[in-house]
Amino acid sequence: MPAPQAVHDRVVAAVEPAVVSSGLVLEQVELARAGARTVVRVVVDLPDDAVGAVSSDQLAAVSRAVSAAMDSVDGVLGDRPYVLEVGSPGVSRPLTQRRHWPRARTRLVAVPVAGVATTGRVLTVDDDGVVLDVDGEQRHVAWDELGTGRVQVEFGRAAGSPDEPDAADDEADDELDEDED
Repeated sequence: MPAPQAVHDRVVAAVEPAVVSSGLVLEQVELARAGARTVVRVVVDLPDDAVGAVSSDQLAAVSRAVSAAMDSVDGVLGDRPYVLEVGSPGVSRPLTQRRHWPRARTRLVAVPVAGVATTGRVLTVDDDGVVLDVDGEQRHVAWDELGTGRVQVEFGRAAGSPDEPDAADDEADDELDEDED
């Protein structure tokens, strides 16, 4: 039986063209044994210039393409049956590459900056680095000072978010409440 790295490399070689032809980026391939089967986990993401997240329709299409690619390569996993799982990274994915940061715009992140733990909101991302709002102060952080970031889960609305009511909305609501008396 081939070494596990060789098997992993064969699987990547089989699925990457299918992912790319679907307009997505191959983030990760993980192989795990589950009894007599091998679980093949494929993580895909949007390309660098895209905004938003991978849609369920995109996941369904790339899953079909990856399955067909796996089935078309004889012996990619030897004679072991496999279970295919295709997904996207989600909010818990660490921000390790430059291309991860643009989709974190407006999000609160925890990140070491020059080795110091920092929490701030991502305002902009450019060729030079990231601008964070840290306690109301905008700080430009160069790529070489930026460590691995993690998006923080916020249960309330972020200040200034588009769906946050403004003061005029609150006054209009108060006027309606007074009219009801």
